[in-house]
Amino acid sequence: MALFNKILVANRGEIAIRVMRACREMGIRTVAVYSEADRNALHVRYADEAFCIGPGPSNQSYLRGDAIIEVCKQTGAQAVHPGYGFLSENASFARALRTAGISLIGPSPEAMEVMGSKIGAKQAVEKFGVPLVPGINEAINDPESALNIARQIGFPVLVKASAGGGGKGMRIVERAEDFIDELGRAQSEARSAFGDDSVFIEKYVGGPRHIEFQIIADQQGNICHLFERECSIQRRHQKLVEEAPSTALDEALRHRMGTAAVNVARACNYTGAGTVEFLVGNDGNFYFLEMNTRLQVEHPVTEMITGIDLVQEQIRVAAGLPLSFTQDDLKINGHAIELRVCAEDPANNFLPDIGIITEYAIPKGPGIRVDDAMEAGMEIPIYYDNMIAKLIVWGSSREEALGRMLRAISEYRLSGIASTLAFGAFVMKHEAFVSGNFDTGFIGRHFKPEYLDHHAFEAEEEAAAAIAAAFAWSRRAATNAPQNATAQVPAAESNWKSRRERKR
Repeated sequence: MALFNKILVANRGEIAIRVMRACREMGIRTVAVYSEADRNALHVRYADEAFCIGPGPSNQSYLRGDAIIEVCKQTGAQAVHPGYGFLSENASFARALRTAGISLIGPSPEAMEVMGSKIGAKQAVEKFGVPLVPGINEAINDPESALNIARQIGFPVLVKASAGGGGKGMRIVERAEDFIDELGRAQSEARSAFGDDSVFIEKYVGGPRHIEFQIIADQQGNICHLFERECSIQRRHQKLVEEAPSTALDEALRHRMGTAAVNVARACNYTGAGTVEFLVGNDGNFYFLEMNTRLQVEHPVTEMITGIDLVQEQIRVAAGLPLSFTQDDLKINGHAIELRVCAEDPANNFLPDIGIITEYAIPKGPGIRVDDAMEAGMEIPIYYDNMIAKLIVWGSSREEALGRMLRAISEYRLSGIASTLAFGAFVMKHEAFVSGNFDTGFIGRHFKPEYLDHHAFEAEEEAAAAIAAAFAWSRRAATNAPQNATAQVPAAESNWKSRRERKR
């Protein structure tokens, strides 16, 4: 069975370039789509073809499945890689591609729907003996009935949105007297974020580690796991630091959790790359949390310890080819750590920051990988996720990887905006992280803004440097802009404030 000749990448930023690089190595031509806010973006210049599909807001551009399918038809793209975010877990878009005769480099819409509902996912995997957090696996609407269930489970409990993600619609409730108010807040947030206020209740697992397993499955029924990733360093239930392997797992637990992850994939007839997320309690028991039916932001740490290019494997599987390896072929080699470099201010509750990047130079040398799509002079768009880059390091041991990450952070040059770089250095040096004795409460327990090295964190720059960098980049971008680029539209008003504006 032949590979695709042309793939449309329905995303932006570093993940779009990451996918395009994999395609280029495989001899596959690529098509980029972009918003008017991104018309000079690097992914637009990297692709073989590029098409504007709408204004800056994502609901008018990157979430326009109809526009993406139309570009596929115009260009003859045979498949779409959605990256992560945007339409990557949208079953309706997957069905529309199927109807149009275009392959999705991802799972079936049916698998997305099963795993897109936390309640449906728990019901599906329970049949395969996958451990679940004690609780009730059906939607709760009546507050008094829900309170009675919570009392039976035992406080503290976790109220979670069925359709949720990223910590939205989630509340930890410590006491019975707070339950009904917190339930209402969770339902309201879930309704606002997902259009679905269905919630369920489960026991809150104390001192949890957030451990996820990378899986990949082909159309011939072969499923492999590529070991775990530790994702416990989080703010607002969103990950900032990931590593592989985890210090919390021994070989016996790794085997049991890997087997469970494969069974989760079997429970929904999964194909392609996906991630099965677990909580590991301080008692050593593990519980299924959810499945992400797409490529993960942190997939590079798995690639670094296994030597497998997950994007290329995704493409082969979507084209109908079998996996290029078996479970017995896979071994853990060394240790990898990833830091998400985000445009946000750790000293101000990790609030997003905007502005122009006036200085930008990435670290280099052995064992360092940077997935990014940035240059000096570029402006952080207000419309999209604020992740600037992913800094990934590999070492033959965890100790070597920690030292390499600290060296890489010290060499990273990023000025003009606040970022999470200095926070990453704080984590790498902290006794709890170095010892491997930490959990998802790390930031709340150990981090205070005054601990940061503000000289490394917040380098002030001259206004002239900002203007010069922006001017140089705009000239360079104009020279390389695609011919079908449309006129830039004025940026919409934003509630975000730059660091300089907040100081006034």
